[in-house]
Amino acid sequence: MQYVKLGSTGMDVSRICLGCMTYGVPERGAHEWTLDEEASRPLIRQALEAGINFFDTANVYSDGTSEEIVGRALRDFARRDEIVLATKVNLRMRPGPNGAGLSRKAIMTEIDHSLARLGTDYVDLYQIHRFDRDTPVEETMEALHDLVRAGKVRYIGASSMYAWQFAKMQHTAERHGWTKFVSMQNYYNLLYREEEREMLPLCADQGVGVLPWSPLARGRLTRDWGTVTERSATDGFGNTLYAEGDRVVVEAVTRLADERDIPRARIALAWLLHQNTVTAPIIGAARPHHIEDAVAAVELELSEKELEELRLPYSAHPVIGH
Repeated sequence: MQYVKLGSTGMDVSRICLGCMTYGVPERGAHEWTLDEEASRPLIRQALEAGINFFDTANVYSDGTSEEIVGRALRDFARRDEIVLATKVNLRMRPGPNGAGLSRKAIMTEIDHSLARLGTDYVDLYQIHRFDRDTPVEETMEALHDLVRAGKVRYIGASSMYAWQFAKMQHTAERHGWTKFVSMQNYYNLLYREEEREMLPLCADQGVGVLPWSPLARGRLTRDWGTVTERSATDGFGNTLYAEGDRVVVEAVTRLADERDIPRARIALAWLLHQNTVTAPIIGAARPHHIEDAVAAVELELSEKELEELRLPYSAHPVIGH
């Protein structure tokens, strides 16, 4: 495994981050395909043994049970000071007022709930789960800064939003002397590259680490076009992200994988890892070979000709994922 600094910080993270939305009590979440604790633990252990030290979850995943499962597994299999643990706040956790959002009240409440579920005194990276249009930016940034000052959070990060929104939040923090975001978790893969227009150049200029979610496009980059899986059959949100025109990109990945005689996932992830702005793709792993392919992609070198073959079929998309 290779390790790099997260953005302009001094913290080292593995080139692969294990995304933990896959792990959670199925009956407690919106996804029927999540794995329960018994099925999740071997995969988390496998990731650790492969050198992955970076784990990403969220309070909203499976109604908090993802945090519980991940927290227990990491306590059993790893030393806390050797791993980088990330979670998120914003999306709705309960009905009624203040059950969601990035107000001071919501942030202060949800960090304590997350810490209790994770079984830790602090999280290494606390991320806002999208932009909150209903809360003043100043309120959000000051509350996050106060969590850092209180020792509950080491660094803060953001996720999918417009570049002007991200720039506004960073400028607000800088103007007041508050903690700034060190990472951007955005939707970026071979089937969706609109982030290359504004967000990625902004992150490169400001020294912000990039952590792409859905780097394999919900698995569409790893299988024949039109193949239906248990997840895709019930993934209403994911099915809004792709169009028929994306087929040519999947076919380009397939051709190159066949030429190399390796799984398609390795090609798609290696392409992302060759992008200078990318710190660590966030991969989901429901089976052991998902982790094996991700780790192997770190060492996979693609030629300029191969990178061009993967780039050329892409066509512009509407902005999505925010």
